[in-house]
Amino acid sequence: MIVNLDGLCLLALAALAAPVSTHAAARETTFYVAPNGDDANPGSRSKPFATLERARETVRRAGTDRRRTIVVRGGTYEIRSTFTLGAEDSGTEANPVLWRAAPGETVRLVGGRAVPASAFRPVEDAAILARLEPDARDHVLRADLNRLGIPTPAPFPVTYHGAPPGPELFCNDRRMTLARWPNQGWTTIARILEAGSLPREGDLSGRPGAFAYSGERPARWKVEQGVWLQGYWCFDWYDEVIKVAAIDPATKRITLAAPHVYSVRQGNPSPRRYCALNLLEELDQPGEFYIDRKAGLLYFWPPSDIATAHITLSTLDAPIVRLQDASHVTLRGFVVESGLGDGIEITGGTGCRIEACEARNLRQIGIRVASGTKHCVEACDIHETGTGGLVLAGGDRKTLTPAGHQAFNNHIWHFSIHQLTGAYGLSFEGVGNRAAHNRIHDAPHQAVFVGGNDHLFEFNEVYRVCTETDDCGALYKGRNPSCRGNLIRFNYWHDIGSPMGHGNAAVYFDDGDGGDTVFGNVFYHCGEPGNGPFGTVFSHGGHGIRAENNIFVECKRALGSAPWDEARWRDALQGGQDCFFPEKLLKEVDITKPPYTTRYPELIGYMNPPPGAPRVSYARHNVFVRCGQTTGGNWQSEAAENLVTETDPGFVNAMKENFQLRQDSDVFKRLPEFVPIPFAQVGLQKDRLRPAGRLPARGR
Repeated sequence: MIVNLDGLCLLALAALAAPVSTHAAARETTFYVAPNGDDANPGSRSKPFATLERARETVRRAGTDRRRTIVVRGGTYEIRSTFTLGAEDSGTEANPVLWRAAPGETVRLVGGRAVPASAFRPVEDAAILARLEPDARDHVLRADLNRLGIPTPAPFPVTYHGAPPGPELFCNDRRMTLARWPNQGWTTIARILEAGSLPREGDLSGRPGAFAYSGERPARWKVEQGVWLQGYWCFDWYDEVIKVAAIDPATKRITLAAPHVYSVRQGNPSPRRYCALNLLEELDQPGEFYIDRKAGLLYFWPPSDIATAHITLSTLDAPIVRLQDASHVTLRGFVVESGLGDGIEITGGTGCRIEACEARNLRQIGIRVASGTKHCVEACDIHETGTGGLVLAGGDRKTLTPAGHQAFNNHIWHFSIHQLTGAYGLSFEGVGNRAAHNRIHDAPHQAVFVGGNDHLFEFNEVYRVCTETDDCGALYKGRNPSCRGNLIRFNYWHDIGSPMGHGNAAVYFDDGDGGDTVFGNVFYHCGEPGNGPFGTVFSHGGHGIRAENNIFVECKRALGSAPWDEARWRDALQGGQDCFFPEKLLKEVDITKPPYTTRYPELIGYMNPPPGAPRVSYARHNVFVRCGQTTGGNWQSEAAENLVTETDPGFVNAMKENFQLRQDSDVFKRLPEFVPIPFAQVGLQKDRLRPAGRLPARGR
């Protein structure tokens, strides 16, 4: 089925709808795995295997003429090396292979090691006790990683953007905090003393930045033991961790050990801010830990009685489960946790499904679909991850061949624990993937990244993101006009943004981006215009964007843009403006030839536009309810084609955030072409994989 939306064509519901497998009755072979099993057993219900690996070997010999099911009984399975299912472990479309947790039982696949309470001892070293706060000395315990057989952890790099090297510590399934200061939030730079070099713009002289601090706290830190600062050193959309080279208490000067990629500058209006990480001196409250990487010692202030606590140290620096060139394999109902890499990774193959799994407490990504075709992630809970939630990547951008991956009915939150910026709850890459009925929320920066072509993002709920960053959007797409044909429709966006000065948005098309459609969305309390042109839907430099049939409720500026002038566009098309358009538009793909010119006819002549060519975006059939401003910049909008009102236009119950329009709404009279938004269908849905018990109430 092809959806034609005023010239925008996308594979839609019939081709990409979340499938429910229905097969004719077939022979089935079932094997069992249990913590108290034995790999010498036959794998029956009464005599199960002990390991997943033994079950995998047996399933490979069972043949593809029947369905094969592996039932894993409840318990904890420590995964010391990635559990991989390959091409030889595949099923067929008629006879898929199902790996599932036993119904009603919790099966935990853990990328770490359980640490017994007996491994912890009181701290007796006088030099260590002297570095701790007096109130902490009787509470901090020590464990020797060497005696536990855990290799000495790698040292922190001088600089990094993302997750620190492991291990990570979990107590009763909660991630513990690497000892830091301040304990919550940030402290601010008193004064920038030296910006340092600017590697981003080619200054590779290596001059570090320096700044003045307030208060007395940094004077306590032992630089020779290693001090790292995580900060927004220039812009509020990019954090980086940098080692400290020197602290001068007399002048209250901190000199960094390396330059920040953008140098230490006042790039955005809010104060520059930072916190200190991995400091024994700051292990001063329950739930904090510190690892002496030279000595291989773990120091920990447990938040509860250590004798009864469940302690896990993550050690596996690789995916816990990998499907590599496997096809028609389903994983259902597992808890995948406490790893240093991704939780589940899919590469190659076709038709694999990850169903009703929980990916949590991971240092990197929860679930990553890296390639292949027609894979589906459905009804999964993904949370407490370090650098992102769920990735859907696949398809061929040169030929615009879709991958057909789906993310359906997933709950994704707290997905940027370590990497505070550029770590997305959901990322699209490639061509022709769909995400529907997902709930994504609670992150300091952006929630959704769209890279590539012809993706469909629909019926999702996104909220409480962009809460401590600036110049950002809940959904971000930009810097490559060849990435187009994407449809963002029938989503509910609310409570997005923070007033930090520059501005932020719900949907952000950046640096010359265009060619996409925003249709039938509801935006409530979204975006901060800041000191500039930001809007709830915002375009920086781009054109050819369509915002149609949307409802904006109490948004300060609904549609904003910062157009580029003729000279800046000419420069960008020739390779300037740090956009690399010739490389992206003519080498990575070629927008001057089919399939691009046939799929997107507006690209004909794109590289050589006539002087004065109009560069506009279009806003039609939108409803603006109590918005401070409706449009700005290069949005082309006729007053008669949109509805602006200060009163309720006929919502079912706006007080309870039910923005479904009643049949007698004035909108349908004043905008006869307005398409009813199926608001009741937005967000998580109750179904066979997400019953009522796994359907959390909508949050604020």
